[in-house]
Amino acid sequence: MLRCVKIALSQNGTAWQDKLSTIDLPRSPGPDRPAAHGATTRRRGGFPIRASGAPLVDGGTVEMIRSVAALKTLLVGVIGHVDHGKTALVRALTGVETDRLKEERARGVSIVPGFALLTSGQGEIDLVDLPGHERFVRAMISGATGMRAVLLAVDAHEGIKPQTVEHLEIASLIGVRRGVLALTKADLATPETVAARAAEIAAAAARAGIEAGPVIATSTVTGDGLPELAAALSALLAETEPGRDDGFPYLPVDRVFSRPGFGTVVTGTLRRGPLAVGDTVEIAPGGRTATVRGLQIHGRAVERAEPGRRTAVALRGIDLDQIARGQALSLPGQLAPSPWLDVAITAAASLSDALAGGTACRLLFGTTEVEARLRLLDRDALEPGASTRAQLHLGEPVAVPAREPFVLRLDSPSVTVAGGRILDPASRRRRRHDPRVMADLAALAAGGPAAAITVRLGQLGAAGAPLIDLARIAGVAPDWARQVLSEGGARAIGDRFVGAAAFEALRTGTLAALAHHHRDYPMEHGIALERLSRALALPEAVTGAVLRDLAAAGAVAQAAALWRRAEFDPARNESEAARRLEQVFRRAGLNPPDEAEAIGRDVRRREALTYLVGAGTVIRAVDRVQRRAVLFHREAVDSAKARLIDAFPTARTAETGFLAREAGATLGISRKFSIPLLEHLDATGFTRRAGDRRVIVALETGRAGPDAGRRGAQDGASHS
Repeated sequence: MLRCVKIALSQNGTAWQDKLSTIDLPRSPGPDRPAAHGATTRRRGGFPIRASGAPLVDGGTVEMIRSVAALKTLLVGVIGHVDHGKTALVRALTGVETDRLKEERARGVSIVPGFALLTSGQGEIDLVDLPGHERFVRAMISGATGMRAVLLAVDAHEGIKPQTVEHLEIASLIGVRRGVLALTKADLATPETVAARAAEIAAAAARAGIEAGPVIATSTVTGDGLPELAAALSALLAETEPGRDDGFPYLPVDRVFSRPGFGTVVTGTLRRGPLAVGDTVEIAPGGRTATVRGLQIHGRAVERAEPGRRTAVALRGIDLDQIARGQALSLPGQLAPSPWLDVAITAAASLSDALAGGTACRLLFGTTEVEARLRLLDRDALEPGASTRAQLHLGEPVAVPAREPFVLRLDSPSVTVAGGRILDPASRRRRRHDPRVMADLAALAAGGPAAAITVRLGQLGAAGAPLIDLARIAGVAPDWARQVLSEGGARAIGDRFVGAAAFEALRTGTLAALAHHHRDYPMEHGIALERLSRALALPEAVTGAVLRDLAAAGAVAQAAALWRRAEFDPARNESEAARRLEQVFRRAGLNPPDEAEAIGRDVRRREALTYLVGAGTVIRAVDRVQRRAVLFHREAVDSAKARLIDAFPTARTAETGFLAREAGATLGISRKFSIPLLEHLDATGFTRRAGDRRVIVALETGRAGPDAGRRGAQDGASHS
């Protein structure tokens, strides 16, 4: 029997083991314990683990525990030349046969990545047995782009071979910097040969930038070196820093199949964030959505899978022919297909010639492979081992998160030529030899999510960007991007965010525009939002947000629909023309002159009228039917209100209200003036239409009194 320890979480979220809660599980089928013919295991809450002796998820042999809590894990790629004993080494360490295909077992050559679980006191290590034959390097890369460390296997007799070098170079190009070095088949070599090979391996790893301890000589026949190798891997796990959690799952699909009663199942290496049963995921590219019905990690049904683990996902709502290898599961809306990628790229050091701009190649990331053309932005060719920022123009759009590693290969000759990481997964064609473009890409390459958001907001300025676009450039979930934006002082304006620096520039520009308006129109009480937006060449939503922010800070003031600087007082600029024009309307009472008659073509009188209307001294009343306006002095309107209350003291109901002609007769004015006046009184709440009649609201509510007319006049001034 195999003793499995149940994992629980402490209050601070770290894993701990409770030795009092252990579960005895039957030992899984292995070389010395074959599975019963046709055996199938099922557990409540999961889906089939074994069918005819095969686990649902690659390599898993333990039958089931209900969940696997967050614990320290590491994904290690087992790399090396073909027939150098990688598969035998994994089998000896874990008891798992990673060559699962019939063809692989018949030929004794790994064709696709195989997966096995190695447990230690430090946690769990996912071993990925990567194909070593040159014809299967593409398959090797599909399993390699998720690894964080390598186990390099080299035959003690043959030594370093072409695929040894290529595998090391691929690991270096995608950013792997840690590993364990193993000499295999050491029992077939002399001590002198073992020592020489060990020196060669250490030097090759150092050239690739791989930090590793002493080379470990092993033999799967005698068992020599295997305990030391397991200990070295365990130490590698212990030294591993927690992986970045970007808040969203990203699982490149490497296998698709179905299980009776459970529908479509996909497998892959989960990256970026956790995935839980019940989550909704999007298949990208393509846009279809599905629900996670079940999860397994190495044959164990779990409620939640953490990033960095080999994971099998049962999906509800998607058919077998609607998802394929090369697509990925992710958060709905997180990934957007694009034919242009901005990248940080390094040319393979093994190249004999410089890598020319415009080179046609194959882009490989995750489990995706697509045609691409390299577009260098700051030079015409990239020397072997050199690095820069560039673009890839793709033969078809791809959906990939920012910061994902990639590899470029040629079709003929079939060699790896470059690798790196995605900077902007939804780019566009950029200008070459542009210092600003190169500076922005350098900032993206050097920084993390916060730096990426800062760069993008700086590029867009006052226009800002939607949250999802910022989340994509940062390679994090929208909620995480929102937190970064908040900490950085960005401002939300509608469905867009504007950076703190750009928003401050908008504040300064808006105050300057208001000052300019006050200087040019000293008698206007302010400027309308739409007019100010046109002056600033900004959307009204942006201008409004800036004005509200300035108002909250006491820098600007609003009067009705007009905005002004807080210190600006148009009354100080009242002119003699305004005083004379006011007297014209005061004397005219309820029979005022037409606007054109009052001001003619005199610009100063036009400015004076604008000032008087803005101050509420003159009220513009509109006849909506005739579509014309009449200008009344506010004292005339105040007087009209008082006279209507006196003339119609019972106008508190629809039955006792007054007609428009009765109001005109009472006030001694024609319909030309009475209708606009009554429309104004309705709009300001002094009267209320009730069919053909009008009710005086103050009488209706019992608020009528000696100062009702004065209150109404104040209301009218405010409304105007």
